[in-house]
Formats: sequence, structure tokens, C-alpha cells
Amino acid sequence: IKEILCNRYTNFPKAELYSFYLKKIFGQGLLISEGEQWSKVRTLTVSAFHGISLKGMMADMVASVEMMLERWKEKEGAEVEIYEELRTLTSEVISRTAFGSSFEEGKQIFGMLHKMMALAETNMYTIRLPFISNIFKTVDEMEAERLDQGIADSIIDIVKKREEKVKCQQDDYLGLLIQAHHDEDETKKISMEQLIDECRTLYAAGQETANAALSWMILLLAIHQDWQEKVRNEVISIFGHEKCLDFDGIARLKITGMFILETLRLYTPVYTGFIRDIGKEATLGKLTGLDGVQCHIPFIMIHHDPKIWGEDVHAFKPERFLDGIAKATNNNPTAFMPFGMGHHMCAGSNFAINEAKITIAMILQRYSLTLSPGYVHAPHPGLTLRPAYGIQIILNAL
Repeated sequence: IKEILCNRYTNFPKAELYSFYLKKIFGQGLLISEGEQWSKVRTLTVSAFHGISLKGMMADMVASVEMMLERWKEKEGAEVEIYEELRTLTSEVISRTAFGSSFEEGKQIFGMLHKMMALAETNMYTIRLPFISNIFKTVDEMEAERLDQGIADSIIDIVKKREEKVKCQQDDYLGLLIQAHHDEDETKKISMEQLIDECRTLYAAGQETANAALSWMILLLAIHQDWQEKVRNEVISIFGHEKCLDFDGIARLKITGMFILETLRLYTPVYTGFIRDIGKEATLGKLTGLDGVQCHIPFIMIHHDPKIWGEDVHAFKPERFLDGIAKATNNNPTAFMPFGMGHHMCAGSNFAINEAKITIAMILQRYSLTLSPGYVHAPHPGLTLRPAYGIQIILNAL
């Protein structure tokens, strides 16, 4: 894995995306592109979601969670469908922080992407016939093309609105993409098609993975009441019951961080991992002549390997991460990869961890969480690992 993703990653390019529907979702965005196109946008993404930029996003994250908690006031003591609630929250967060707009403005895009993902899952094993499929299209394919055009048109509308605001701050992700589109330096310039594809990718990947991960975290908090108390006590000791969280305080949430890491190990959102092609000259260990072969790196299997994690691999034990990831994995960096690793590691990993910490902290400041008797445990392996029948939680105000 280290050879493929880190040491000699240029010899193991990303596998071509054959799915008609996934191509409509991600286009030639960061998840799919390679070479110069990937390098241009990767630089923008890293600057948009790291360091001081993350600190500037904190107020928007807090405001988004606060809106959700205001809605919950009417549901106290009742059962709440957490997966759907967090879908709205994560959509709001990605809209505010990356695109400078509210969920309402991006709502149409999220809705169309959600339908497109459902089509992709339904047709995951459908084989399209060469040439014939370009002439005779199925109902699902025609719907996908309609959604594809609708998503592109909606993103263009948001871009045009931003371009009209000459004096607006352009330091969020959309602003950086627009600057790159208008850059006079051809080595940095991106086309409008690239801009649209990067927006698609972030809307889809950034929201869907965060929604799944946060849902499993809430489930485990409700099941493991002892850890719910440990995490709450840490939050109260740092922030009290104040709504105003600060960046430095979030960084000090060690117990909460342990809990998040163990959840990501057990319920890795991008459970399928990576698929890489093997180049003509590449060798892998003692194997040679592998041109045309693909390598599959399944994160979920690695995270559940008893040879790495011990016989209690399936048990929920956040204390595994008490002394950090390196100690938990016995200094094996390929043993824990919820965000991938190497040059293609998810650029939004710190963003996702901060979003999770803020959401959990603010919820536990106000509520005790209990699992509903009606909950059915059924992790569904779709584009992400998500609960097939949702997650029903009873909210008890503190």
C-alpha cells in the first residue's frame, strides 16, 4: 500500500471511472483527474481547507449546528431521524464554508446530486453496450443526463452571482476556483468545465462522507453511554455550557478525538478504498509484468484486520488511540487510512475532523442521546457506508 500510494504513486495511476452515472457526479474533478489538471486544483484545495482558513470557517460551522439545534427544540423527548437531520447540517456547512452561500441556495444542487447517487447505486452493475448505448438510452440514463445539465446550470448561476460581487471576499473554495478560472497564467488557469466539476466533487464527496461519518458517531454515542459521558464531561470542562466555541479549545478535545478516530475505524465512510492501475514498468514486491492489472486497497478490511488491531478488532474501544494514531497502529501508517494517504490523501481531512468535533460538542452540551427501540442496525455499502434504515435517536434535554 505504501509503495502504491506514497513511494511510487506515479507508477500506479487512478483507475479509469467506467460508471456512466459516477462520471456525471464527479466529472473530471479532483477525485478522478491526474497530472497537471489534478495538481492545479489540489493546490487550491489544500490552501482552502488547511491552516488559517479552517479557523475562519469555525463561525460558519457553529452557526450551522446552532440552526439544527434550534429545530430540535420542538423535538425534545421525541424520536429524531439523525441521518436526515445531519444531511441538512452537512449540506449547510459545505455551502457556507466552501461556497459562501446558504443551504437554501445549494439545496437544488444537493437534491439533484442525491438523485444521481441513487441512480448510480441502482445501476452499479449495469453493463452499457458500446455504440448502442449512445443511441438507445434507458429511462435512468435520460434522467441522469437531465440531472447532469441541471447541476451544471445551478453551479454556473452561483458562479455568476459571485462574479458580479466585485468587492466580495474570494478566499473560500469557490472564490479560489473563480480566481483560477480568470488567471492570466495558463499554468494556473482552469476552464469553466473544470470549475464546475470541482464544485460537483465537493458538493457530493464533502457532504456525503461527512453525513455518514457523523451519523455513525451519534449512533455510537447513544449506544455507549459511558463514552457519551466522557466526551460530554470533556466538552463541559473546556467550554462549559456556552454556545461560543473557539478554535484552540476544539484542538484540545483529546477524548472526543479518540472517539472520532475509533468511529472512523469501525465505520469508514469511504469503505471501498482506492483502485489503482499498474503501469507498464511497475513492479510490486516480487511481482512483475503486471501491466493491465488493477490493485484494490479496501480501507474497511484493513481497519478490521485482527492481525493489525488484535482479536478485539470489532469492539468499540476509543482508548486504542489514547497515545495517538502512531502508537495505535504500531507505527504502521497504512493500518489506519479513513482519509487515504500519500499525495492523494483527502485534502479536507482536518475540515472533517473539526466539523465532527464542533457538532458533537454542541449536541452534548444540550442533549443526552438514547437509541430508539425501533432502530435497525444495517450498514449499507453504497457509495459511502451509511445506515440503510436511518438512525433513530431520542433527544433528552439536559
